[in-house]
Amino acid sequence: MRWIGGRESTNVDDRRGISGGGLAVGGGIIGVIVVVLRLLLGGGGEDVPLQIPGQTTEMTAEEKAADDQRAKFVKVVLGYTEDVWNEIIAEQGSDYKEPTLVLFRGSVQSACGYASAASGPFYCPGDEQLYIDLSFYQELEERFKAPGDFAMAYVVAHEVGHHLQKLMGTTDKMARLRQQVSEAEYNKYSVMLELQADFLAGVFAHYAQKKNLLEPGDIDEALNAANAIGDDMLQKRSQGYIVPESFTHGTSAQRISWFKKGYQTGDMRQGDTFKDPSLQ
Repeated sequence: MRWIGGRESTNVDDRRGISGGGLAVGGGIIGVIVVVLRLLLGGGGEDVPLQIPGQTTEMTAEEKAADDQRAKFVKVVLGYTEDVWNEIIAEQGSDYKEPTLVLFRGSVQSACGYASAASGPFYCPGDEQLYIDLSFYQELEERFKAPGDFAMAYVVAHEVGHHLQKLMGTTDKMARLRQQVSEAEYNKYSVMLELQADFLAGVFAHYAQKKNLLEPGDIDEALNAANAIGDDMLQKRSQGYIVPESFTHGTSAQRISWFKKGYQTGDMRQGDTFKDPSLQ
């Protein structure tokens, strides 16, 4: 991705030098049932999973330089999402309320409770902020075998997609729905929510391409990441078998499909996952 020299977003709260401490609380709006599933590119939830923050160690000068470089990259990507969504929302006759990105290391406190790096990137609708521990960049490359800067850009764009869902009222509807249906039924709607965020990430990629921000191989990096963190792929890796009724984010094939649809169409009207018969 062409990002060197790009505008860095000013909507960033860098807490990497602050220890969050404490325990994360709540089950998460997306109903994650095991910790590893929380690494499915973050949830759109009101809470974050129960976690014990990992121990943080002092970084070497080299590690800190690499972390600062990742932070600069993520700030530029957020700036790109602001440019894209301000443009799209303005065309619809509205103003885009930009989210804040919180960078943290180890653990953090949000309006949704405490979370650790093990929670993975997440969006908290309670304070309309994105939370990212930059160690997830390494997780993508080393654990999920999804290297490349645009794999991480996809993560950021996905979480921004959850912010758009909050602005559109979808997140609030999901919160009400959770009180009315069974867990199994709610999981189906959770999958729809997450796939729509993937679609919106694809719409961002469409406009990034039009703005000549993408390089050869970028879309493949995003698709590889989507494939690596599908519910079925993660369950096979962690337990050797899949439990479809416990899916909360969608299969690898579904995540790839909806990202591609957003990228190919660039049309928000094409992303109503809640009306897709195949997801019912």
